[in-house]
Amino acid sequence: MVPVAACALLGTPVASAQEPTTGPTTGFEQTDGKRWTTPEEEAEFLRAVDAASEDVTVERIGETTQHRPVQLVRVGARSAPTTVLFTCSQHGDEPSGREACLTSIRDLGLSEDPEVRSFLRTTSVLFVPNANPDGNVADTRENAQGLDINRDHVALQSPEARAVARVIRDERPVLVHDLHEYGAKPPYYVKDLLALWPRNLNTAEGVHGESQRLSEEYVRPAVEDAGFSTGTYGIWTDPETGEPIKQVAGDGQERILRNTVGVKHALGLLVETRIDPLTEEERDDPAVNNRRRVDSHLAGVRATLRMLSERRDEILAETTRARLAGLRDEGPVYFGGADNEPPTADQVDQDPPCAYRLTAEQFREVRDELDLHGVRSLPGPDGSRVVPMRQEARSLVALLLDARGQFRVADAEPLSC
Repeated sequence: MVPVAACALLGTPVASAQEPTTGPTTGFEQTDGKRWTTPEEEAEFLRAVDAASEDVTVERIGETTQHRPVQLVRVGARSAPTTVLFTCSQHGDEPSGREACLTSIRDLGLSEDPEVRSFLRTTSVLFVPNANPDGNVADTRENAQGLDINRDHVALQSPEARAVARVIRDERPVLVHDLHEYGAKPPYYVKDLLALWPRNLNTAEGVHGESQRLSEEYVRPAVEDAGFSTGTYGIWTDPETGEPIKQVAGDGQERILRNTVGVKHALGLLVETRIDPLTEEERDDPAVNNRRRVDSHLAGVRATLRMLSERRDEILAETTRARLAGLRDEGPVYFGGADNEPPTADQVDQDPPCAYRLTAEQFREVRDELDLHGVRSLPGPDGSRVVPMRQEARSLVALLLDARGQFRVADAEPLSC
């Protein structure tokens, strides 16, 4: 496999590139897609790219229960004013996202294209290239604890989800692009790539709008321009008319990463490539199917970088507006529903409490989770702790601590103003 040309990374068609990027190659590329990159090859590849580029740094941000490192790769300046995060293969049996992220790290970090160099001076591009190392080795969706990491971004029971939460808290990305794969259900659910934005109703209107724009105006068109079919994740469509038939996934659960980041006021996007071979060529040669899975992801990654390059001001305006809104402590909090599913009356609190009080024992049990989420608290009487709603993470506070929160970490006492 020939490495993707660097100037394609910001949206220029690959065919227009003059020189392919040179540098280390993954095990996937060395075998032209016949097999996936091994953990040992991944480690060596990242060491080589780190050594070859002043713009690439690799750091350990966590450790799995089986003592494998969870790593964060930064491409670009640590002091850059804008940060974007790619999380790759949270599910261990979905390897193509990891391959696309490894390739993108090298092609960004070693690029000599002026457009890319300029982009990296103002943007720190972060990758968690292997978000589930234990699951990757075992070829399982879950981690070694049996937990689905992408259902753990509120409770934070897994070291892998805790590592991602720490990155989001400390780096404050304005956009999080989450790479996955899905199983086809012919003839209704067969697209090469599916995408979905945050559906959680606590996502600010402007952040929701920019997230949907990322999917519908950037990622899906770019993937289609690269020769692949696309659709909306979780929606079965009629193969004759293209009309939606039913929704089978993709709700507003706040514990799913694309929704968690929306509640935390960043653009979110879930991207899923199809695992199953459908064409005769893909069935006869698994490498063809594997390359299609990775290449469609790569087209999506490039489109996300292009949108950030083209709409940086608009994205920063909306994410900043959303983050400041919590400080006004105004508006409803939603405990259910989604952007395509109106909430019931009991799922909407039009006049939320102004704070929640945790007992001393409750606070000891959840203080680490609150800290990882960036939630601020104040000392209360008798060792208790008061968590005010008037803070950036306003809606998240209620989802974490209110008895109505489906994935709450504690039943705290609501306090009236």
